[in-house]
Amino acid sequence: MTRPILLALHGVRLTGFAETPVVARRFGLAAEQIDELLRDAQSQGWVEYSTFAGTSGWSLTEEGRQQNEHLLAAEVAGAADAVRAVYQDFLPLNALLQRACTDWQLRPTSTEPLAANDHSDPEWDAGVLHELAVIDRALGPLAARLAGILPRFRGYDTRFTAALARATAGETAWVDRSDVDSCHRVWFELHEDLLATLNLHRGD
Repeated sequence: MTRPILLALHGVRLTGFAETPVVARRFGLAAEQIDELLRDAQSQGWVEYSTFAGTSGWSLTEEGRQQNEHLLAAEVAGAADAVRAVYQDFLPLNALLQRACTDWQLRPTSTEPLAANDHSDPEWDAGVLHELAVIDRALGPLAARLAGILPRFRGYDTRFTAALARATAGETAWVDRSDVDSCHRVWFELHEDLLATLNLHRGD
């Protein structure tokens, strides 16, 4: 069972900058419990609450990031090889996801190879959604393997499926926007979760 303080700190890490209810929803915990944990963490110097550009939220301090990594290392001890094996299967899907998001944002023309996709070509967009559907089908078994190792990994596949359903229904923001629980946001969090759990960095 993952320690609640780890879920609180890790929730802040994965969301980046968020209010208490958002952090609590990340792992399905009560907002009151997360608020108490984060206030205790604040007294330890692990998180800080700030306001920026009209929005407020929690973020990790450098000491908090180190504490998060310490707790993650203790949690994954003995299971790192199993998580690493899943991560190796994740990497080809990650390349497909990056390509799909690029194709969603750009639609090259004969005169402009970096032309923005204005979503006026339904065939082009349908091709990208097909790529995401392929990724979606592959993510289910991968997420199940991860959840069997560490239950806190549950939910990435269902969140991705829900985002893809909204995108397929015509809500284009649900492919790559960062201010909704889009396919790209879900995938970014999963990637960050795997890297943090294995103590890896994106540059690696």
